[in-house]
Amino acid sequence: MTAAENTTDQTSADQAAATTEAGAALEALYTAEWQWREAELGSGRAKPDEKPDDFMPDVSEEAQLRRLQKWQSTLEQLRAIDRDELSAEEQTTYDVYENQLQTFIESQQFRTWERPVTADNAFWRNLAFGAARQHFETADAAEAYLRKLSQVPRYIDQQIENMRTGVTRGFGPAKVCMTGREEPVRAVAQETDAAALPFYKPFAELPAVMPEATRAKLQAEAVHILGEQIIPAYGKLYEFLTTEYLPNLPESIATYDQPEGEAFYASQLREFTTTDYTADQIHAIGVEHVAKIKAEMVEIAQETGFGDDVDALIEFMRTDEQFYAKTPKELVAYAAYTCKAFDGVIHQYFGKLPHQRFSIMETPREIAAFDTFGRGAPDKYILNTYNLPARPLYSLPALTLHESSPGHSFQLSLALELDLPEFRRQYISAFGEGWGLYCERLGDEMGMYETPYERMGMLSFQMWRAVRLVVDTGMHALGWSREQAQDFLRSNTAIAEHEIVTEIDRYISWPGQACAYYLGQLTIEKLRAQAEAELGEAFSIRDFHDKVLSLGSVPLRVLETEIGRFIAEAQTQ
Repeated sequence: MTAAENTTDQTSADQAAATTEAGAALEALYTAEWQWREAELGSGRAKPDEKPDDFMPDVSEEAQLRRLQKWQSTLEQLRAIDRDELSAEEQTTYDVYENQLQTFIESQQFRTWERPVTADNAFWRNLAFGAARQHFETADAAEAYLRKLSQVPRYIDQQIENMRTGVTRGFGPAKVCMTGREEPVRAVAQETDAAALPFYKPFAELPAVMPEATRAKLQAEAVHILGEQIIPAYGKLYEFLTTEYLPNLPESIATYDQPEGEAFYASQLREFTTTDYTADQIHAIGVEHVAKIKAEMVEIAQETGFGDDVDALIEFMRTDEQFYAKTPKELVAYAAYTCKAFDGVIHQYFGKLPHQRFSIMETPREIAAFDTFGRGAPDKYILNTYNLPARPLYSLPALTLHESSPGHSFQLSLALELDLPEFRRQYISAFGEGWGLYCERLGDEMGMYETPYERMGMLSFQMWRAVRLVVDTGMHALGWSREQAQDFLRSNTAIAEHEIVTEIDRYISWPGQACAYYLGQLTIEKLRAQAEAELGEAFSIRDFHDKVLSLGSVPLRVLETEIGRFIAEAQTQ
């Protein structure tokens, strides 16, 4: 062995040791922070192998500032680790973690805890909806949940104080988009039968194998807590919402008009898109792609006998009764058909499949009027059957692919099964929603759209997301009115009028989030095209999809790095 070779080997050994040391420091840092985060926020609770869920987080200002300090300190410690000394996999973990910490810090710095509600979602909705989905197999689990319910009054008091502080300084969703959102609170506050509340549902369904005396005791305790604590707490919340909060929300729909509005909106765009695009850049991308999708729609109009008149085709699809279910069951059955049709081609496009199965459930009636068409979770595809004339059948194949498989239910389930740090399984909008939207386009390739109208439904959904880039930035940064945004969505998509109103109000109240979808999809499509071009006949669509889904949930720039590595490795094989 020469001296040069000996020096090289020693250098490699030193580098390996350094990598091990840096990697160990990284793992120790995120492991400790995750354990702290779990204690603070309850992340990762209620797993089958863990103690029953009796946790309700502290959301007070004191707790929020404590979290800000913790995440700032953790980011400083992270950046003290030499990234260059980490392995490729560890560098990916480092980059995901750094992005996550930066996002947390900015959210705390802008005091987003002071606006915990949107037109689309609210903490009171999550409490009731979460309760209705509970299922207790043991008395211990039911008792733990009763302990959790007993903390709801404290939690609501803290949220009231946060909202009061926010609205006092002009920080909150615009008044116009929050009309009627207090109704779920009123329904609980004015209920005279505690057993009729969604909170009671899991206690009404206690397993028959549980001793009758135990069931009766748990049910009596639930009725007592609901009647003596939950209903009064919701009454207090309802009084606050109707007399103090909703009447004093900002009149302007623009985030730019709120405290530190321009900087806050830029932060929201960074969080949800994981890019550094400005509002103007995102707006321009949206305008460009609206035009591209419109050209595809013209082709469908010509195919269906409407010439170049896309507006006439859209009007026909919105009004012809053949495109609408007569019953909720019919709508659910139509969605189930697409789920099973996908099962017929799944192995052509995916090698790794999740073990978790999902069911189709209807959106709970308490929230259906203001909820979106569908939502995906690892174990549920939640389909909104409220107002059937607003739920066109031609949209269901695209919606189902997005929300269930191979979209959200599929991706989220796989993420939970990955051998990755817990924090890498946390949802990132640009990745998750981009994947869901990519799956809608993939449906065309997989033969999921059986009629030109269903393909038009898919294009309408694609257009809907491209339009979001235009209207979100338009309303929050460029002076667009609510009506202008509604008209732009109405004139470019075939979605129903009810959806147009609820969706624009969602974007007003949740700045930046709507931009995640299409930018995420564009990135995945760009990377797939790059892989196809560089690998040629060696390209495998199964391997590409498996690689994307093996990452858990990552910022788009990390996805680009990982697919670049995937291409390079494939070229050496």
